[in-house]
Amino acid sequence: MKIFLTQSIKELDAYTIENEPIASIDLMERASQALVKAIAGRWDAKTPFTVFAGPGNNGGDALAVSRLLAKKGYKVSVYLFNTKGELSPDCETNKERLADVENVDFHEVTSQFVPPVLTDDHVVVDGLFGSGLNKPLSGGFAAVVKYINASPARVVAIDVPSGLMGEENTFNVRANIVRADVTLTLQLPKLAFLFAENQEFVGEWELLDIGLSEDAIEETDTDYFLLEGEDMQYLLKTRNKFAHKGDFGRALLIAGSQGMAGASILAARACLRSGVGLLTVHVPYCNNMIVQTSVPEAMTEMDPSFACPTDTDDYQAVGIGPGLGKSEETEAAVLEQIDACQTPMVVDADALNVLAGHRNYIGRLPKGSILTPHPKELERLVGKCQDSYERLTKARELARTAGVYIVLKGAYSAIITPQGKCYFNTTGNPGMATGGSGDVLTGVVLALLAQGYAPQDAACLATYVHGLAGDIACKKQGMMGMTAGDIVNYLPLAWRMMEE
Repeated sequence: MKIFLTQSIKELDAYTIENEPIASIDLMERASQALVKAIAGRWDAKTPFTVFAGPGNNGGDALAVSRLLAKKGYKVSVYLFNTKGELSPDCETNKERLADVENVDFHEVTSQFVPPVLTDDHVVVDGLFGSGLNKPLSGGFAAVVKYINASPARVVAIDVPSGLMGEENTFNVRANIVRADVTLTLQLPKLAFLFAENQEFVGEWELLDIGLSEDAIEETDTDYFLLEGEDMQYLLKTRNKFAHKGDFGRALLIAGSQGMAGASILAARACLRSGVGLLTVHVPYCNNMIVQTSVPEAMTEMDPSFACPTDTDDYQAVGIGPGLGKSEETEAAVLEQIDACQTPMVVDADALNVLAGHRNYIGRLPKGSILTPHPKELERLVGKCQDSYERLTKARELARTAGVYIVLKGAYSAIITPQGKCYFNTTGNPGMATGGSGDVLTGVVLALLAQGYAPQDAACLATYVHGLAGDIACKKQGMMGMTAGDIVNYLPLAWRMMEE
């Protein structure tokens, strides 16, 4: 699914109006019907609604929603803010239509606003401002937002919470943004919904189809996408009946140190559970017996001091980093390994920390290499970031300049290509926020790279299935009780679900 910037969404609206063709007021009515259907599915007619409408088209949506709710028997109070005496044409039309409807307590605010009483029984519909906002709210509108946020009422936002901008909110005034419990967004998600610091404003978001032109959506370019299951299924390669282990790649995993054998075990087990033909784990002498016993399907290659690089010519992919430690000897070995390797690498954990101290080595990574940092590891590579938008921007720049792929891990992990394309993952849950989850992802990516998947496909498919296995584990174990090992254990079921 494509994610468009707000300017492109305006253009999609205009294209639909011109080419369907449909009048803008009728497109607004269609959107409002979808909004009311979603609202009525959550709250019955016994729930009192208080609607706050702004002077633009978001306010027009809110007025239309008010009318349609009232016709369904809901008790609705409406506050239309028209402080400049200028409403958008469609907002003006919906104001006139609302006047003919009973069961609506209507107030047009032109100067002084007398706030209504809002209790925990009320639902507030936020229709003050939409995605076209380009500066922080201030003055009277900021005061209204603060009043809504201070109330015990539940809040449902139309398209976006008022005050939140569609993409960058680095310099926004966070106190002046509506904190919605539910955001009913129209046709396509907004980029801002995918950033952690905006969750307190967006709440749960639901996508509503309002019938924007499918042709225009298909033909309009974007750099941002949401990963969907059917897209990932399309990437899966079929297996020949006469295939053998040599057909599915040889992978090398360089991982583990004293007291950190678990990282290498989790990554190795995940790799083997993701279809790799043969796996060798390069381990320090102290971990050899542990890995051999815990992962009998894998071969081991011992390094007495874990300070020596190894030959990678016989492998189709190399994973490096989980549990390596931070000794000077290991750091030197990692750098030497990067210089000597011609095979695509999956770089994670302590190997990323080594790169953070030697950033010139990032550009020396083999073509098709994939970095898998969490936010703090990324900031060690690109510098301190104020928020997720800046972090994503810097990650895209790093991917472009270094020619690498990046999996920026989080609630909506972002897979970033050297061309600047961003694919946001939709699987996974907070139960995966536990030690070792990243090691599991490294193993899955490594397995797919070794099997000959293109780096972008390997990164996207691995991230999606890793999250899917986490979702299965969550259903079986619960968020509190699940571990990274549970994610590994449910990888086979996740792959089977993808195949079916």
